[in-house]
Amino acid sequence: MDVYHLDINYVYLTFVYLSSQLTLFFYVFLQISASADACKSVFVFGDSLFDPGNNHYIPNCTLQADFPPYGSSFFHHPTGRFTNGRTVADFIAQFLKIKFQRPFQEVYRELANGHLNNFPTNGINFASAGSGVLPETNKASRVTPIQVQLQQFQTLIQQNHLRKKQTKKSLFFLESGANDIFTYFLFPSPPLTQKAYVHAMLKEVVHFLDQIYKLGARSIAIFSVGPLGCIPGRVLLPGASVNECDSRVTDMVKYYNAGLERLVYIIPIRYPGAIGVYGAVDTTVENFRANGNLYGFDNVNEACCGDGPLNGMLQCGLRGYKMCSNPNKFFFFDYFHPSERTYELVSKAMWAGNKSKIRPMNLKTFAQYRTHPIDSKTLAPNNTLPSP
Repeated sequence: MDVYHLDINYVYLTFVYLSSQLTLFFYVFLQISASADACKSVFVFGDSLFDPGNNHYIPNCTLQADFPPYGSSFFHHPTGRFTNGRTVADFIAQFLKIKFQRPFQEVYRELANGHLNNFPTNGINFASAGSGVLPETNKASRVTPIQVQLQQFQTLIQQNHLRKKQTKKSLFFLESGANDIFTYFLFPSPPLTQKAYVHAMLKEVVHFLDQIYKLGARSIAIFSVGPLGCIPGRVLLPGASVNECDSRVTDMVKYYNAGLERLVYIIPIRYPGAIGVYGAVDTTVENFRANGNLYGFDNVNEACCGDGPLNGMLQCGLRGYKMCSNPNKFFFFDYFHPSERTYELVSKAMWAGNKSKIRPMNLKTFAQYRTHPIDSKTLAPNNTLPSP
């Protein structure tokens, strides 16, 4: 067992001991203001599920969505988002009544050229499509891994464009890991066992949390990887079935997500003054897929846009693609990504959902308060934490 696992398990056992031996209820106090001073700033890190167009500005980056029909349903033009409209980050910004977070790459270029009159006060989006928590994931495609996204955030602080006072009052979103897992199954000979690979991923998440905390983050939302084994693009994997989800991918996703949730629960212990919430995107969207008709979906298996089996063999917009008539009747827009309708449902679940969707509190509560007592039972029912 490596040092990382000893460290995580030590903190976990300490948490259980304190919660069971010292008091029936203990309180974690967030630095939250009343609703009159609700959060007005969000910093976003992750991959294509959150990318608002960063990849468009990266020279020679080969993973792009800056061409039609991406963006066709809401923006009515391509923005670099890998869907037909808004992402979860966009919807949450609307719920907070703030503007969409601009791409870091766009803002930084305006800074460098002297064309930025006012630095955004509503946060910045650093997410890069195709990136992962492992720095080598899709490196050849010139994407920006979360390690570099973190450096970009640090640069803004060092250059005094951001103040720690602002960051301590902001929300921080992290959604990453799907590309690492999908890439694992493309290796002719994987470099590690599945468990060792996931452990390496979680180690990078811990490093991200360590650094973002030092830079002022106190309110951190981590979102699980969704049903990756069920995306139309699974047909690109050797041995994958067209007729059912890929259980190999699904099992690995569950293992990673369990580790993510455990990390969220130890945030108040490992990082004094900070708190985390865990967005259970995987189980939330599985409910949408299982009950598609109830949520307005005509198709929960195929992509609206693409080609080949499940429309999963070809990226939307490339030569030879086919397009459905109503993207928001489809759960998936392209071979990897949900439609705007799916993102809207996920966003509402994360914003105002119960603990089966996001825990220990939803984003609405997370954003509106800065001093909120949390019962230990809301953090870990029966004093137990999920473990991989």
